Amino acid sequence: MIGTIRKHSKWLWVVIIVATVISFIWWGAAVPSRNGGGGGISAGEYGSIYGEKVTQQEYAGARNDFYLYYWMHNGFQWPNQDPNMTPLQMDQQIYLRLMLTRKAKALGIYVDETSAEAAANSLLSSPELLRAFRIKAQSIPIGDFVKSVLEPEGMTADDFERYVRSDVTLQQLIQTIGIAGQLFTPQEATAAWRRDHQERETQVVFFSTTNYLSRVPVTPGAVGEFYTNYMAYYRLPDRVQVSYVEFNVTNYFTAAEKKIGATNLDYQVNSLFAENGMDAVPGAKTPDDAKAQIRDYVIRKQAMTEANSDANDFANAVFSQTPVSTTNLALVAQQKGLTVKTPAPFSEQYGPSEFIAPETFTKAAFALAPDNPFAGPVQGPYAYYVMVLNQQLPSEIPSLAQIRDQVARDYQTQVGIALARRDGTNFVSTLNLKLLTGHTFASICADAGFDSEDLPPFSLSTSDLPELRNRTGLPQIKQAAFGTPAGRASDFESTDDGGFILYVEKQLAPDEAAMKSEMPDYLAQIRREETIELFDSWVNVEASRELMNIPALAKMASQKTP
Repeated sequence: MIGTIRKHSKWLWVVIIVATVISFIWWGAAVPSRNGGGGGISAGEYGSIYGEKVTQQEYAGARNDFYLYYWMHNGFQWPNQDPNMTPLQMDQQIYLRLMLTRKAKALGIYVDETSAEAAANSLLSSPELLRAFRIKAQSIPIGDFVKSVLEPEGMTADDFERYVRSDVTLQQLIQTIGIAGQLFTPQEATAAWRRDHQERETQVVFFSTTNYLSRVPVTPGAVGEFYTNYMAYYRLPDRVQVSYVEFNVTNYFTAAEKKIGATNLDYQVNSLFAENGMDAVPGAKTPDDAKAQIRDYVIRKQAMTEANSDANDFANAVFSQTPVSTTNLALVAQQKGLTVKTPAPFSEQYGPSEFIAPETFTKAAFALAPDNPFAGPVQGPYAYYVMVLNQQLPSEIPSLAQIRDQVARDYQTQVGIALARRDGTNFVSTLNLKLLTGHTFASICADAGFDSEDLPPFSLSTSDLPELRNRTGLPQIKQAAFGTPAGRASDFESTDDGGFILYVEKQLAPDEAAMKSEMPDYLAQIRREETIELFDSWVNVEASRELMNIPALAKMASQKTP
């Protein structure tokens, strides 16, 4: 039992997060102001789950369960201290735990005293927790834990016991709901491995638009007609222009590292690595690499806090200026030695062309109005922004004279694509006839004036094929390769760049030695994925139905982002 809770504790977190994201989108993307607690739940508004009302006591218990779970799995930080965790997100997590707990009870899932006690002892003796308390004992006395951790948050030993029981119960629920995933047999795994790893040797001929552009005459008449036919395509949407001051996280790394302190930084890095291992940083090659990336994450997180503080100070200085004027942003920026940037007007769909702006930046810009010209601090993944509205530009269609070069390029490209696809389509019939008479794919292409290429062997599990050079996507190449028999050529496949024809030379035998070596981990991974997928699908269906009966969540989801 304890092995299960320690080994698979990440499963529940991932699954609940996935369910929350989906339900969050389903309910709406409102982000109410942070209030430091759950999310604006008041007496009489707890809703119902599975036809039974949620009591204040149940909500409070689930809230404490979630807080303890979050604290245990996020570097001993409470969720209300996380600037990226909103009250709505916290309440979604709380109600998901309530829903899952009720379902477990309905299914008769029960945690006995021995298992609960063992789980509690395991948590209190975890290496990361012992390091946090800076003691060398084998376990933290429950009294010390209650006094130093629980009591400051208004919790008791009973809350900790309930949390332990809840977590073990939910792990059993995952296994129960997703049990069919464990029925994936070794024989099925062997067949799946062979299907995923069996390679094809192929050759390809691309019909690229760039090879045809020189054949397209660009005359004033043709360009004018093209502009007239596609005038709606050139319509510019509503646009805005803003000026902004950016507080980029990279400017705060040194200050953040100094504030954390070398000893505390090492402790946080080691704690996160001890808790999550190599899973903490997918793609990390070695433990040292993983720890280096964790270190960057910890510093970046603190740096964002420092950037937010400066952005708030700047925004307060701008907003408090009298009289209110759009020039106040530049005025305060000059006083503080900060740079004001003014990108070209941009649309809501694409955002500024000068840099990749976060969605929050663009949304904030389009929420501005002449009588409400300021916004910020607006949080992005790597910076905070304080902005002011410069102008709003209505939709319009530029004249041909204004965009003649762009229209000419578009006309040339469209005709070039048509020529490339015509040649590719016509070549298929000639190719197939000559293949039947014993000619090779390469010689047939050469005789027709087309260049063929050998692609390296690839399988369904191949994740990258640099030789494609963005001429088409790997999924489209895979579809053509694994839908065409060996010794045959595919149909002409259209792409944005023109198209291609793929010749499957032969199917290679799977590497049996590699399969035998990888099979234990492969089978275990498939079973985990199947279990999680089944449980996740069930959670999403249940949450979409049951959690819509929570008035507070529905009310918050209907609010507009300020």
